[in-house]
Amino acid sequence: MSELLLTPESKTEVAVSSCSSKIANRDVVEDVFGDEEDHDIRYKTLSWPFVAAFMIAEIVSNGMLTLPNAMAVVGIVPSLILTIFLGIFALYTAKLLIDFKLNHPQVHNMGDAGYIMFGPVGREIFSAGTVIFAIFAVGSEILSGQLALSMLSNNGLCAVIFLAIFSTAIFLLSLPRTLGALDWLGLVSAVFITICGLLAMVGAGANPMPDRVLVATVPTTFYDAFLAITGPVFSYAGHFMFFILISEMRQPQDAMKAAWVLQGFSTAFYAVFSTVIYAYIGSTVASPALLSLPPTWSKITFAVGMVNFLISGALYAHAAAKLVFFRIFRRSRHVYSHTPLGWAVWILLCFAATGIAFVFAIAVPIFSYLAGITASLFASWYTYGIAGFFWLYDTFYLQGGVNALKRRWIGTLLAVSTVLAGAFMCIAGTYVSAKLIADAYREGLVGKPFTC
Repeated sequence: MSELLLTPESKTEVAVSSCSSKIANRDVVEDVFGDEEDHDIRYKTLSWPFVAAFMIAEIVSNGMLTLPNAMAVVGIVPSLILTIFLGIFALYTAKLLIDFKLNHPQVHNMGDAGYIMFGPVGREIFSAGTVIFAIFAVGSEILSGQLALSMLSNNGLCAVIFLAIFSTAIFLLSLPRTLGALDWLGLVSAVFITICGLLAMVGAGANPMPDRVLVATVPTTFYDAFLAITGPVFSYAGHFMFFILISEMRQPQDAMKAAWVLQGFSTAFYAVFSTVIYAYIGSTVASPALLSLPPTWSKITFAVGMVNFLISGALYAHAAAKLVFFRIFRRSRHVYSHTPLGWAVWILLCFAATGIAFVFAIAVPIFSYLAGITASLFASWYTYGIAGFFWLYDTFYLQGGVNALKRRWIGTLLAVSTVLAGAFMCIAGTYVSAKLIADAYREGLVGKPFTC
C-alpha cells in the first residue's frame, strides 16, 4: 500500500538508491590487488612520475612520426589547432577515466569498466577490443623497429629476420610480472623518444629543403583531410592502458598528476615538433617523418627512437598478457605468488601477444592499414567516446539519477558530446581506413607476405 503513495520522483530515488546499493555490494570497496602485505609479488609500487613516463613512452612516438605529414596535407593552421584541441580534449577524457577508476577501485582494465556499465557483454567487447588494439600496437612497434634496423644496416638482412629479432627482444622485455619492474625502462623510453624528436628537429634545421612549400591552409576533400587528421586524432591514443597503470600505483589518487604531465608534454611537443619539421622540409615531408631527413640524420634518429619502439612494444604486450592473465587467475594465489602454473601461463601469454603481432606483421601485407582500422574502432572509444559514458554512469548511479543529470546539465552536455565525438571518429576513421585499403589494392601498392 505504501508503494502507491510514492511520487514518480521518489520512485526514481528509490530505484537509484537500490541500484547504488547493489553496485556497492557487488563491487565492494577493495582495489584490484587488495592488501599485499604477505604477497610474494607486489603490484602497487608505481609512483605518479613513473606512470607519467610510461604514458609518454607509449603515446608520444605514435604521434610524433605522423603529425608533420598531416600538417603538409591540411596546412599548418588547421593542424596546430586540431593538435592543441585534441590534447585538451584528451586531458578532459583522462580526468573522466581517472574519476571512474577512483569511484570503482576494483576496475583493472577496460573490460572491468565495460562489465560495470553494460554487464557481461560489455566486459567481453571491451576486453577483446583492448587485447586486439594492444596486439596491433605491438605489431606497429615491431614494424618500426624493423624499419630502424634495416636503415641502420643498409638493408643488410632480410626484413623478416629483423622482425624476428625485434619481436624476440620485445617478448623478453615484457616478461616481468609487474610494471614496477619496468619503471626505469619506461623513463628511459620517454627520454629517448624526446631526444629522438630533438635530434630530428636539429637535423631538419641543419638541412632544410631549398624549394620547400609552406602553406597555412590547404583546400582538400573530406577523405584526404580526415586521412591526414587521423594522425592528430590517434596521437593521444593511450587511454586504453590507463586503468592497468593506475591499478599498480601506490597512490591512485595521484593519477591526475601523471595525466597533466602527459598531456601538457605531448601537446606542446607535438605542436613544436610538427611545426619545426614542416617548416624546414615543407609539403614533401614523409610519414614517418624521420624518413625525410638526410640519410645520416635519419639513421641517428632511428637508432635513438628504436629504444622507445622496443620498450613501448614490450609495454603493449605486457598489457595484453596481463588483461588475459587476470581474467584467468584474478584473486587466486597464482597472481600473488611465484607458482609454476602462474609463471607458465604468464610466459605463454606474453609469447602469444608478441608472436601474434609478429605473424600479422610478416604475413598480412595490409597490416599497417588494418592497424588504422583498429585504431578507428577502438582508440576512438577508449581515448575519447567511452569517457562520456563513465561520467554519465557515475553521475546517474552515484549522485542522484536523472535529477543529478539535469542539475549538472553542462557536464551532461559535455559527456554526451564526448560520446558523439567518439562515434564520429570511429565511423569516419573506419571509412577512411577501409577506402585506403581498397585504393592500395587497386593501385598495386600491396606487397606479398613473408617477403624481404
